[in-house]
Amino acid sequence: MRTIEHWINGTATTAGSTRTAPVFNPATGQRQAEVLLADGPEVDTAVAAAVKAFGSWGDSSLSQRMRVMFAFRELLVRHEDELARVISAEHGKVIDDARGEIVRGREVVEYACGIADALKGGFSDQVSREVDVHSFRQPLGVCAGITPFNFPIMVPLWMHPIAIATGNTFVLKPSERDPSAANLVAELYAEAGLPDGVFNVVHGDKTAVDAILEHPDIAAVSFVGSTPIATYVHERATAAGKRVQALGGAKNHAVVLPDADLEFAASHLTAAAFGSAGQRCMAVSVGVAVGAAGDALVDALARKAAEVRVGPGDRPGSEMGPLVTEAAKLRVENAIAAGAAQGATVVADGRGLTVDGHEDGFFVGPSVLDHVTPEMDAYREEIFGPVLGVVRCDTVDEAVELINANPYGNGTALFTSSGAAARRFQRAVKVGMIGVNVPIPVPMSYYSFGGWKDSLIGDSPIHGPEGVRFYTRQKVVTSRWPHVHRTVEAAFHFPTSS
Repeated sequence: MRTIEHWINGTATTAGSTRTAPVFNPATGQRQAEVLLADGPEVDTAVAAAVKAFGSWGDSSLSQRMRVMFAFRELLVRHEDELARVISAEHGKVIDDARGEIVRGREVVEYACGIADALKGGFSDQVSREVDVHSFRQPLGVCAGITPFNFPIMVPLWMHPIAIATGNTFVLKPSERDPSAANLVAELYAEAGLPDGVFNVVHGDKTAVDAILEHPDIAAVSFVGSTPIATYVHERATAAGKRVQALGGAKNHAVVLPDADLEFAASHLTAAAFGSAGQRCMAVSVGVAVGAAGDALVDALARKAAEVRVGPGDRPGSEMGPLVTEAAKLRVENAIAAGAAQGATVVADGRGLTVDGHEDGFFVGPSVLDHVTPEMDAYREEIFGPVLGVVRCDTVDEAVELINANPYGNGTALFTSSGAAARRFQRAVKVGMIGVNVPIPVPMSYYSFGGWKDSLIGDSPIHGPEGVRFYTRQKVVTSRWPHVHRTVEAAFHFPTSS
């Protein structure tokens, strides 16, 4: 059985770990590897390597950092197919979806390639007589990332390229469900010329997470996952004096108005709800049919759900793969059953799906529940699977009220042909990321990613300009260079401009 090791100080290592966890192939249901689980001492070893490396990397030139990022970016392109197959084998998503994840993560690396521009300071001349003020930003030190299973490449790439390009060192704790991609990324960094110890990977469970949150030499923690764990991470890490990015769960709505192209809307809702088997924080899990759009939209959704090609991620033609674990499969099937029991109409039922040659895989087919109400578990809970619930509303204002009453505020979308309705909608909804005829409105790397309400604990979004600010501290220098031949008298009152 293959053992997936940690990556510390430029090499793969057991670092003394004795505990392991199974890594499954979701398409077959078979155990394919064991991953080491770090305890406190292994985390200490990784952090010590990062502390040592920061001594020189934090003082490295911007040119050196950008050269590494350019080389790393080219290696991500060159190894895209290999990375995609590693992701698919452990996560279950189809190869093309995995490639898309790599591309979106690589865009953050491309943003980091221009870090010199993002780190420009400010300068104000002659703020007082012969006094100037300038500002600049410096790295924090050792930063850490705790990332989820659903994007084993993209979400970490939202963190560590910005942290490293701004001069920090980094310790990544990826999900133990699909850990191999993180090690491959570490090898690519080494090939790109990143010094040993700047990027480290420790695999683990809650024990490793707690060690990271409490470690005195870690200055900042970035997290993406469920809202309860995001809250836990934020509370523990801020109590330990760390900066924290903590992105939580979601219940993303897509509103369809009667004036929308319903075939277009249904096609995009189907892809947004069932892509990656619904295991995306930006997946559309609630379709809001407004007025006369209702019956025609549901009919189209049911038809298109039945047309989705479900199969193993590496099978040509597969559009949707399995769920990541057997427990996830059972949880999703129970959610569909609960929806039916509470009064929803099951118009597409993915329970009991078997895939030829992969009968033990963790598959659930695309499922659509109609007449879902806000009181139902299918609406209130983040199912995180291929289940789309349809809520009926009479007006767009009622749809906005529904979205604003939901505790999550990650992403939302509106399908319409009316610019007036779109402008009114985007100003009224209390959501951080909004799409107009775009179902998954993930911002480009030069904007920042983050929701509102329970989808973001604290106030620190991820990547883009907010990421640069998160991983750096500002210094402001007020300076005077008096002439040798002239004396400026000191004053005991508070300094003012003159």
